[in-house]
Amino acid sequence: MTAILPENVQPLPNARGSLPARMRVLYITTADRTGGWLAEALATEHAGQISLVEAHGVPAAIDRLRKDVFDALLISHDPYDLNALELVAGLRAGGAEEPMIILGAQSIEDLLPAAFEVRADGYLCVHSTTIRAMVWAIAQAIERHQLLRENRRLLQAEHQRLQYDHVEAEHLLTQQRALISDLEQLGGHADSSVQTAGLSATALAPAGDPEPHAPLPESLKSHYRELLRAYVIMGSGNLTHEMGALAQLLVASGVSAQQTMLLHLQVLEEMIRGLGSRSARHVMTRADLLALEVMVNLAEGYRQRAIN
Repeated sequence: MTAILPENVQPLPNARGSLPARMRVLYITTADRTGGWLAEALATEHAGQISLVEAHGVPAAIDRLRKDVFDALLISHDPYDLNALELVAGLRAGGAEEPMIILGAQSIEDLLPAAFEVRADGYLCVHSTTIRAMVWAIAQAIERHQLLRENRRLLQAEHQRLQYDHVEAEHLLTQQRALISDLEQLGGHADSSVQTAGLSATALAPAGDPEPHAPLPESLKSHYRELLRAYVIMGSGNLTHEMGALAQLLVASGVSAQQTMLLHLQVLEEMIRGLGSRSARHVMTRADLLALEVMVNLAEGYRQRAIN
């Protein structure tokens, strides 16, 4: 292989501002194109910074990769003896994730697009590059793969967090439904006690109140759905008037606290299911605040009606 020309260009800027302290690189070439010249040039320019290990041919390279770990691969391209494009494509298909840079005699314009198509990290022409440019290309490829791995790890962590949020939301909704069910049983026991005393349970309920399990009008459900959406976005500070209007509507319709909570849970469950892969934590927090505020306004509404 033709020796690299003397340095005549400045290195490309690096995101971290400096080269890695050490880089272990596997140089894949053929038996008649040994990389002694490359190792000598690297040692002269970057003494102790790059450790170059040489493998002759594809079988030797695969054996090396199976037994050892490298920061990057530098592959000598020869269309007849060692086709680096085919080797990179095969390594990528086999799951190899190491940074790979192809080194060849063809011009960058001819081979760089083909190198990217097989998912190599770059191509360097030995007739126009320098040792310094090669070192920076290897370092940038290593950094890019480190960032990709970190990004993958963060995405996986975010996906797990979102899954946990949805599981937690479902758990809280189940607990709230169980609470309402317990209240229903307590209400049934209270009705039985009243009937035992010779009184009618309906006589104690406000006139016009619907049955405890009677479905509420769809218009009321739609109204509550819009209020919940606005509350999740804006919070309570901007919806004081709407909260008061809702309480008046519920009191006028004779809706009980138990029915109101059932309405709240139905609408909230629909919203949680509609979130898909988005976080449910914010929605659940705002929904809990809305339920509390609705209950306070509802209690105040019935208190005012009792006084009047």
